[in-house]
Amino acid sequence: MDIQFVEGEHYKQLSEERVYRNFTIPANRGNLYDSNGSLLAASVPKYDIRFDAVTVSDKVFEENVLPLSKELAKMLGNTSSYYVHKLRTARAHNQRYVLITRGLGYSEYMKIKTFPIFNLGAYKGGLIVEQRTVREHPLGKMAERTVGYERQDEEGYFTRVGLEGAFGPYLRGTDGHRLKQKIAKGQWKPISDNNEVEPRDGYDVISTIDVNIQDIAHHALLKQLEDFEAEHGTVIVMETATGEIKAMSNLGRTDEGTYYEKRNYAVYEAHEPGSTFKLMAMVAALEDGVIDTSQIVDTENGVVRFYGRAVRDSHHGGYGKISAARAFEVSSNTAFTKMISEGYKNNPGKFVDRLDDMGVTRKIGLEIKGEGTPRIPHPDDKGWNGLSLPWMAFGYGVAVTPLQTLTFYNAIANDGEMVKPRFIKEVKEWDKTIVKMEREVMNPAICSPETAKKVREMMKNTVKRGTAANIYTPNFSMAGKTGTCQTEYWIEPGRYIASFAGYFPADNPKYSCIVVIHKPNRSKGYYGNTVAAPVFKRIAQKIYTDTPIMDELPSLEVESEAVEKDFEKYYTKVQNEKVLMPNVKGMPAMDAIPLLENLGLKVQVNGDGIVKSQSITAGQKIKSNQKVNLKLS
Repeated sequence: MDIQFVEGEHYKQLSEERVYRNFTIPANRGNLYDSNGSLLAASVPKYDIRFDAVTVSDKVFEENVLPLSKELAKMLGNTSSYYVHKLRTARAHNQRYVLITRGLGYSEYMKIKTFPIFNLGAYKGGLIVEQRTVREHPLGKMAERTVGYERQDEEGYFTRVGLEGAFGPYLRGTDGHRLKQKIAKGQWKPISDNNEVEPRDGYDVISTIDVNIQDIAHHALLKQLEDFEAEHGTVIVMETATGEIKAMSNLGRTDEGTYYEKRNYAVYEAHEPGSTFKLMAMVAALEDGVIDTSQIVDTENGVVRFYGRAVRDSHHGGYGKISAARAFEVSSNTAFTKMISEGYKNNPGKFVDRLDDMGVTRKIGLEIKGEGTPRIPHPDDKGWNGLSLPWMAFGYGVAVTPLQTLTFYNAIANDGEMVKPRFIKEVKEWDKTIVKMEREVMNPAICSPETAKKVREMMKNTVKRGTAANIYTPNFSMAGKTGTCQTEYWIEPGRYIASFAGYFPADNPKYSCIVVIHKPNRSKGYYGNTVAAPVFKRIAQKIYTDTPIMDELPSLEVESEAVEKDFEKYYTKVQNEKVLMPNVKGMPAMDAIPLLENLGLKVQVNGDGIVKSQSITAGQKIKSNQKVNLKLS
């Protein structure tokens, strides 16, 4: 017999690949934190435990199968007889990949490794451990679209949403590899407990989000959406000076009438803004000198016509003859169409060019994917007509996203300096800063300080005596502009977008905020002052309450010999007296441990998190240097 090998090396390699294969071990994604260190997203390792029933010797198996089953029953909940039967059946059938349990946490995994048989390891004990990583979000569904996700398909293409998607290259890390051997029934068993290439964890990303403000914004928006049965809505809160986004909530309605983080409306949804666009029109007109705040405009009984189309004020009968500043406060459509049309009738391109100079016509350039494109018509465009300019004056025929609108309002609060909205503070590896995101100025002056001062006074008066007077309070100051706009009017009348954009406090702005609510139930209300403005007030009021402005005071620490002597006497007295054990159940360990140590106790801790039990009963007398054991959840 003659034997020949044709392409022998190729088939040897093919055989090796069919028996042994390197499997990818995904790296742990870095954690995503809020600005105060609270977790927004974290990678949690989970462990699946399997058993190779063939590897274990007969002696080891028979001596330890019952003790192992008892330990498994304690941890996993089934009876010990269930596990005895499962393990014996697997051994009888020469099964090498028997599933014991899935999804163990790290502490449970470390514990199961100490069980009889399993404590002998992979070769002698048949223990097979497969680690996977689960991404968990402590905030749950709140801010889900802002936090986002990053997913990779089989072809290697990424889907990136929110902060997780925008900063995926930092969070992702580098995958590792583990060699596995093919066994019966197409299953793969790890060769050893170690990886051939260890994965490198991703960096941690510190965001600008503040979970407390996020919680305030989320619930304020949710309540209003439910009360007005609206289709969807969004809220953004930005720190005025830095551009840091402190909260961004996006809620859409389900068929059952509940709300969840459906899409990132704040970033992607460009729509007709309505009267909130009057701020842009007013700033442009003041900068170009075509109007002045004291200029008188006749609102003509609340109706004016352009090429046969009527423009109406929400107030029946109009406002008579009023100043341009008052027209802004009461949001007169007729006044604005007349002011802008007459001011730019000979050169409408000048108006659009001014908007362009102020950055209204361009995207912000966010790291988060999917930013909507502003739509501002120009006289050179094919669709420009005689209605374009007057309609733009009160926010129709244009489109901007909520975040783009807020960026402009925030610039006015900053005396004309437009800062770029920022979602990230820094990228870190443990305590080492890898990348620090600095404040970025998009436009150092969108307008003169004089113009900014004038419109800020108008916005302050809008809340004090204008369309938003319903949210005015003497307790804290706010400034802003209401907006009410018909939407999808080509489908049917009666569909509205209610909005409010502004900042607080009015005289020394700390935060800017925008609220946009789409298609509220018309029978319950649809104007910006009744639907959107109360959300703004609720957020401002809550932030004022939770984060009051504090003045710095001189230190009250003074040295006093008399006080020191009295303290020493008191301390000695307390040390000589019997002290009672406090109840620390339910307290975080970080609070309980220093409390007990200050009482002279020696604290031993088992676990982490919240105190579940204490070895010394509350109320019992304790002695100095006495030992106390705390079990933590």
